Amino acid sequence: MSQTSTLIPGATGVWGGGNKPMNASYGKLMMWFFLLSDTFSFSGLLIAYGMLRYRFPAYPHSPTDSFLPSAEHWPIPELVFDAVPFLHGVHLPLVFVGIMTFILILSSVTMVLAVEAGHRMDREAVQKWMLWTIVGGITFLGCQAWEWAHFIDGKGVGMVVKELVDGKWVEAMVYGANLEANEYGPQVFANLFFFITGFHGTHVLSGIILNFIIFYNVVVGTYDKRGHYEMVEKVGLYWHFVDLVWVFVFTFFYLI
Repeated sequence: MSQTSTLIPGATGVWGGGNKPMNASYGKLMMWFFLLSDTFSFSGLLIAYGMLRYRFPAYPHSPTDSFLPSAEHWPIPELVFDAVPFLHGVHLPLVFVGIMTFILILSSVTMVLAVEAGHRMDREAVQKWMLWTIVGGITFLGCQAWEWAHFIDGKGVGMVVKELVDGKWVEAMVYGANLEANEYGPQVFANLFFFITGFHGTHVLSGIILNFIIFYNVVVGTYDKRGHYEMVEKVGLYWHFVDLVWVFVFTFFYLI
């Protein structure tokens, strides 16, 4: 069924008295447009990851302790991401990143509760759940910083690579991973890891800053004066988007 909008002469407001598209306010609609454009950005990155991932053959054997990283085979995630703070040397595949993921999803739940409290105009409840959402985001970023540090330091095993020095190919050992060397496998694996998880981490950081601004406005009663808490709902959309994207990043990097 088609729906038409008719401008009302003399009417005020963003839509000139006409129907709101999808019954959404102008600000909420712009947030949806932004999230849609950001979806294309992450989709492009993950598609590039998938194409580069399958340029390299998988390790010909099942994951075992005898696996030796090489530039010819894509790393096995369970053997790369198996470290947990304070448990050095213990093989715990994907446990830490699983904890990170759980924390981020939990922060999305607290954001839902904050939005629901906003609908009821319950300022104290909005403050409480927004604060827990901010704590969850900061905790996730802290975990990601530790994981980056461990990834950069390496596992101490190293990998032999061939380098062109003075016109001759020589063998050298590389430890850890950065944008020039990678002990876990092909160099492109490290480059993609830093870029995609860093891009997502930047979104999380932006979300924390936005959440803090909204939290401050809630504390000083700005939205009570406006008569609605729609800003909490808008920033909630962004936060859920960041969480949803992480599910795809997690799947691509750690499960495939």
